[in-house]
Order: sequence, then C-alpha cells, then structure tokens
Amino acid sequence: MQLTTDGPVVGVVGGGQLGRMLGEAAAPIGVDVVASDPTPEPPAAPVVTDTLHGDFDDPDTIDALAARADVLTYEIELADPDALERASEAHDVPVHPAPDTLRMIQDKLVQKRHLREAGIPVPEFRAVDDTAELRKALQELGYPAMLKAREGGYDGRGNVPIESPGGVEAAFEQIEGKAMIEAFVPFERELSVIGVRGDDERRVFTPGENVHEEEILRETVVPARVPEDVRERAKSVAREVLDLLSGRGVFGIELFETDGEISVNEIAPRPHNSGHWTIEGARTSQFEQHIRAVLGWPLGATDRRGRTVTKNLLGDVAEPRPAALDGVDAILSSPTANLHWYGKREARPLRKMGHVTLTDARTEPDELLADARELRNHWSFDS
Repeated sequence: MQLTTDGPVVGVVGGGQLGRMLGEAAAPIGVDVVASDPTPEPPAAPVVTDTLHGDFDDPDTIDALAARADVLTYEIELADPDALERASEAHDVPVHPAPDTLRMIQDKLVQKRHLREAGIPVPEFRAVDDTAELRKALQELGYPAMLKAREGGYDGRGNVPIESPGGVEAAFEQIEGKAMIEAFVPFERELSVIGVRGDDERRVFTPGENVHEEEILRETVVPARVPEDVRERAKSVAREVLDLLSGRGVFGIELFETDGEISVNEIAPRPHNSGHWTIEGARTSQFEQHIRAVLGWPLGATDRRGRTVTKNLLGDVAEPRPAALDGVDAILSSPTANLHWYGKREARPLRKMGHVTLTDARTEPDELLADARELRNHWSFDS
C-alpha cells in the first residue's frame, strides 16, 4: 500500500502532557491529532487540531472522538476499554493498543498473572481482599513488601510499603478497592525499556536507568549505567513482553535489575515518562513512534544520538498555586539542555510540570546527570 500524509486523524483519549507531545510529534509528519480530556483547556490544546471535553471513560465523548478519527488510541490507562471497543465497532475505526491489552494492564494483578504465565520474570505476588489475607500473604512473602491498588494507581499513587506487622492495618486502609501484595525486590537499579509494536515490526530503545523518590520518577539516565550484557538482557525481556501484548503502539516497560538479572515491575500501554529522553536523544522519539505505530506506518530508527539525561520539573510547592517557572534562562543558556514545559495552569505538590533533557555524545552520563542537578538549583515555582 502506498502511504500518504494526506491528513490522517489520530483520536487520543487524554490531553495531558503525553497528548501534547503526541501532537507535537504528529504535525511534522502530516498527521492531525484530536484529543479528549476532562479539563476544558488541557495541556494538549495549543498543539493539537482540536480537543473534546469529557471524562476519560465517558462513552459519548469516546464515540464523538471515534467519529472524527481514522484510528483511536489513549495516553492514559483510565480510558474505558469497553467504550473504546463499542466506538470502534460503531464507526469502523481501529483502536491501538487493543482494548484487551488495556484491560489486562489496568488490573495489576491480571497483568502480573499474564507475565508469570508467559514465563517472564516478575516478583512474587498475591491477591489480597482483606487484612486477614494480607497478613497470611506477608507470612509467606516476608517484610518489607509493597501493597498495591490493583486499579487506578500511577506516579506512586496506590503503592504503600509495609515494613512490619504493625503497619498492616494502616496500609490496607490507604488502598481503595481491590489490592495485591508484592514481595520486596532488593533491586540495584530500576530500569525501563520503551518498546514499540508496529505492523509486523518490533523495536526497542536503549534501556534507561530511572531514579525515583517517593515513588515518583525524578531522573532517567541513558544508557543505563550497567554492563552491556545487562542492557541486552533488559531488551530481551522487553521483547518478550511485547510479544505478549496485542495491538500496535508504544509501551513503557519498567524493570528491576538485581545482580544482573531482570524482572518486570509494570507495563504502561502508552508513551512513558521514562521515554521522554527520546525526543532529543534518539533518531525517532517515542511519540512519533506511537503515531507511526497506531497508523500502521513503518517504524522509525531507535538509535541513540548520544548520552542523555532527563530530569523532571516537579511542582516544589506546599500547596496548589498558579504555575510559573523561574530560572528558565539558566536552562536555555545551557548548550546541552532542552526545556519542555507542559503548559499546566496550576502547580501542585510533586505534579509533573515539565522536563529538561541534556544530550551530548561526548559527555559521560554521570557528568550529564551532575549538570542536570546543577540546573535544578536554578529553577523554582516561587514567582
């Protein structure tokens, strides 16, 4: 089939920063993006063709989005797979990644069971419906362990560590709805691989090393500071994960590295925060790859342009306030730094407001990371 850039439209459920960056990547290759979001003027609004106002799981909004699109996708797991499936059938519009993939990933327990059944290494886990089951599971798994909400958690939300038997009751009270308990993994590093499922193609990017604080991603270093054979193992596990999924698109695959061995933490069926480095640091960004993939177009190269570090701009405020960033001049004056501001109108504690990426083919990752942390000393949300 001869491909054309004559205005295909990708409908995206979600108009946050990921929807914004999808719009930025789609425009240069002749693709229009229409996004839906519960916020009247979401971050994606200035850069996409149009936005629709409605909840992520609202059937009428998703139906209206499908009526305007050549393909449907989503940038948040809160999209309703049933509504996506009905809209797809009503308007003869494909959905990628497939609704079945979204269903599987939305429930962390179901996700882990699928991975384990496929022989992909994962931490030990148990389903728990009450504190009695939780205590019994912890007798088997030991302390510490991580209690997780099966649905709805992201950016550390819905994850509660349990250090001792005395913390069981309080931990379970913090989880709303169904839960699972996962054995603590004494990992040396948290890694991630951005994988892509295209039309009979599979691609993976260079593994990144992720630095978290309070369960929130702060920094990503690429390539991950591990031996080459460990990076290759991470890529191999990521390919196994891709083979387990259905539908086209980009997937963020979060991993633990322990003594050179790799296990899977979680999967995101969309572009991922840990893949933002690809915008400047790779031949084709994760966002352009997602657009290409969902349309069934050939995938782009995943080669690195250089060593890369990304540092998130998080709301360092005690309470919500109008968003304004001080210290932009220091970032823009750096010869290796690129600023990405998400256009959110309100800064909230630890809310992702933007990111800074430093890329240099000649500078070691540790030096780039030190430069990124030095730039952090110059910005604030105090204005």
